[in-house]
Amino acid sequence: MKITLDVGKLVEEGRLTPDEAKRLIALAAEGTGSLAMNMLIGFGVVAVALGALGLVPEPMVAVVLGGLLGSVGLGFVLKGDKAWAVLAQIVLLAGALLLAGGVMFLTKGSVPALFAVTAIFVGAGVVARSGLLIALAVLALSATIGARTGYMHATYFLAISQPAVTVALFSGLAIAAYQASKWLKADLSRLAIVAARTALLLVNFGFWIGSLWGDRLTWFVEPSTTSHWAPVIPGWTFSIVWLVAIVGAGIWAARANRPWVLNLAAVFGAIHFYTQWFEKLGATPLSVLVAGITTLALAVGIWRYNQGRTLPA
Repeated sequence: MKITLDVGKLVEEGRLTPDEAKRLIALAAEGTGSLAMNMLIGFGVVAVALGALGLVPEPMVAVVLGGLLGSVGLGFVLKGDKAWAVLAQIVLLAGALLLAGGVMFLTKGSVPALFAVTAIFVGAGVVARSGLLIALAVLALSATIGARTGYMHATYFLAISQPAVTVALFSGLAIAAYQASKWLKADLSRLAIVAARTALLLVNFGFWIGSLWGDRLTWFVEPSTTSHWAPVIPGWTFSIVWLVAIVGAGIWAARANRPWVLNLAAVFGAIHFYTQWFEKLGATPLSVLVAGITTLALAVGIWRYNQGRTLPA
């Protein structure tokens, strides 16, 4: 358990003696020094590995270095020495990324390789209790159905090539991960929640892409036939279902005290509003004004309803 205390204020209020404050400050300084040493050694190890890869830029080198770093990091983790916990996570994370990158280059991004990378990230994430690796595992899984991330000229982008499949698959994953978080231990429960949240982001991106361009289900037809005859899910279908999902998730989050989900619903609710009203419907100032008044009236109605429920009978 981590607790943040204002030691100076506690001393001024007489709730902590100066000697006790000095002892707490010394303990904090010891922890900070250990953290700095872990980070310094970890970054040094990663720099050496990247330098070696730069000198011999071959996929197999990345695989070998990634395997070595992963093994070293795994050894530190299994040893359970808290003094080197941060170093273990840094080395294991770097090893997993190098190994995954090398596998992807060797196999030219094949679907089996993506499943293998997903397994690597899941395994390393569980061992290291790394939320970042679990999130990367979910993103690697999305790549098996055509999702892509990229960077170009200071611009990051996410491409969803199969919106309907993305929505269906990752909705199921989000629900499964959330349910699993209820019976897992605290550290593993946190990882399950990270997986559920990453999946929900992909679900909303799938809805967003689908609402703009629809989805031509080319995966549904035989390879020998032309995609012109593939069934199509129109954009308005995604728009309506997305709106229902956002409203439903927001109501559930408010009642279940889930602020992250509520914030997610608010963010993508705003994106949905902008996409439909401005990009598609060409909203006028008057229509936006009416929508705002309606929203405020709805909020007041919900608030009064909740207040009524809390009043004694």
